[in-house]
Amino acid sequence: MTKLLNVAGDFPLLDRTVRGGKPLVYLDTGATSQKPAAVLEAERTFNLRHNAAVHRGAHQIAEEATEAYEAARDAVAQFVGADFGEIVWTKNATEGLNLVAYGFLNATLGRGGGDAARFRLAAGDEIVVTELEHHANLVPWQELAAKTGAVLRWIPVTAEGRLDLEKLDVITERTRVVAFTHASNVTGAITDVAPIVTRAREVGAYTVLDACQSAAHLPVNFGELGVDFAAFSGHKMLAPTGVGVLYGRRELLEALPPFLTGGSMVEIVTMESTTFMPPPQRFEAGTQMVAQTVGMHAAVDYLNGLGMANLAAHEDQLAKLLLEGIAELPGVQVLGPTETTDRLAVVAFDVPGVHPHDVGQVLDDQGIAVRVGHHCAQPVHRAFGVHASARASAGVYSGPEDIEAFIKGLHQVVKFFD
Repeated sequence: MTKLLNVAGDFPLLDRTVRGGKPLVYLDTGATSQKPAAVLEAERTFNLRHNAAVHRGAHQIAEEATEAYEAARDAVAQFVGADFGEIVWTKNATEGLNLVAYGFLNATLGRGGGDAARFRLAAGDEIVVTELEHHANLVPWQELAAKTGAVLRWIPVTAEGRLDLEKLDVITERTRVVAFTHASNVTGAITDVAPIVTRAREVGAYTVLDACQSAAHLPVNFGELGVDFAAFSGHKMLAPTGVGVLYGRRELLEALPPFLTGGSMVEIVTMESTTFMPPPQRFEAGTQMVAQTVGMHAAVDYLNGLGMANLAAHEDQLAKLLLEGIAELPGVQVLGPTETTDRLAVVAFDVPGVHPHDVGQVLDDQGIAVRVGHHCAQPVHRAFGVHASARASAGVYSGPEDIEAFIKGLHQVVKFFD
């Protein structure tokens, strides 16, 4: 068995108690992760010693802030196998995905000049998504289709909760965009990226990857994956809220029209027209979230120190314990694969006859924090024949004792509603 990590002590919030003094068992990492002391201290130190607007001032503190801001970009680029200029700061992954979708829309409207023509959509063009998508990687494409006359199509899921890669013929010669998740926040299934990228390239379509769940839990290299764009959020990978990342291949970012416009992303402004800076600054209008990027840098350093392969192996063991424990409860349905192969420690489940909110309440009374609802992914729940689910999701700081407490609590849920 792989040696498990033991780092919960690095995360101050996990020391607290809840619900009348019960120890906190935090199994909601799929929604947002807790932060290690190193990240909290990095953000605090920046605010205490270096806070200033970046790329604007000529004074020392502004220079220090700009250096920290761009050092964070470089660290993140190396973390995901990208070049420095291929990393755009956003406030979260949702903004990053919308940035790409609105870039296509602006190109379709004739904005962006000649190079932007490669992104123009026409009525009858196709956008392909999947049934596994978080709403953040579905709704923007629905909106883009509605505004341009493009047709939205999708790759279905199998009964196991994986993408049906036998149905890639949905990607046709009319397909312009293929947007898909790297790892589902409901089924935990890790997508085999290669066949989708290969098929998209065959027809000249662009690929957009939602890497929110994968970047935090697996070794990820966007260059090796071959995707055109990818987005992920800091708050799911031990970093502060309010910071996210859009990756785009350099040549594509250079051609993509901007989404947000204003200060800090312009070259020349007259009363008649404006020219924009090259990427990534072209996509970073306004005052930026500098302290959060510094926290993101610290999170990347922390994860690199552990080793993403070690983290993946650690969480694979926790996924095994979760699945084996839930299997002890007759009738409880796991929404996703029941084996750990190509799967995260994100386990959504349905207790027959019990509303997920009631499941969550009983667990919460025992100090166990899980997510309940549709997890911003209604279509995949519909594919499983349920409206919502409860979800336990482990992280780097989770241990076997957390899983044991959760399974014990789930037995109490079943007993309470029997």
